[in-house]
Amino acid sequence: MFFAIPFPNIDPVLFQVGVFAIRWYSLAYIAGLVLGWVMMKRMCRWDPVVCEKDAIDDFLVWATFGVILGGRIGMVLFYQFDYYMANPAKIIAVWEGGMSFHGGFLGVVAAAIIFTRKRGISTLRFGDLIACVAPIGLFFGRVANFINGELWGRTSDVAWAMVFPTGGPLPRHPSQLYEAALEGLILFAVVMTLVRMESVRRRPGLLMGTFIAGYGVARIVGEFFREPDAYIGFLAFGTTWGQWLSLPMIAVGVFFILRARRRDPV
Repeated sequence: MFFAIPFPNIDPVLFQVGVFAIRWYSLAYIAGLVLGWVMMKRMCRWDPVVCEKDAIDDFLVWATFGVILGGRIGMVLFYQFDYYMANPAKIIAVWEGGMSFHGGFLGVVAAAIIFTRKRGISTLRFGDLIACVAPIGLFFGRVANFINGELWGRTSDVAWAMVFPTGGPLPRHPSQLYEAALEGLILFAVVMTLVRMESVRRRPGLLMGTFIAGYGVARIVGEFFREPDAYIGFLAFGTTWGQWLSLPMIAVGVFFILRARRRDPV
């Protein structure tokens, strides 16, 4: 017999006036971007060179477009290509949900590369700053997934399992909270511990590589508890599409870590 904790059933809409609605999911993106911007400003004391000429302030706009455009394009290309090709008008309907982290990640990477080259600052050193604050957005995003009752976990009989409104009658892992802890809290603690070490800060790309590889590992672990998307299902050997997309991130992250360690400190 299954025992389940009642799902809190929080309204995804914080408040609404007519057709204008403020959703928790939108607030999660805003909170992640704004808090990341504030923290990057505070971290400028460690690397004032890449923060000159209001670089952090200007990059907030670039990061916003990178997250939204990349996340949506990633959703179209990586997850539901056939659906969106059959319904192209739905591609711009971001208010209906549907964002891919891997796409958003690539969007921010592209934005950072273009931005730093235009400003003439080190892409790797700027990437290290971004890596330190990125887990903040991941944490809020996963909490928003939980509030929305989406991306729930696999069926389970653990004491803290929940019955989600859209997940059928059986209790499931609250995998959104697992991922909030792994991708958000734990990864944030790791990079913030490393950034306080001068020997780490003097090796551009090391923090960035740690974040990229760390996210890949965290996502792969979290996917063992998360129900795969119905339109994709399980892949070879019981793996998921999210795990396969995360494997290249681990490889890229390890590359940047080794590269930074082999080069002379700045």
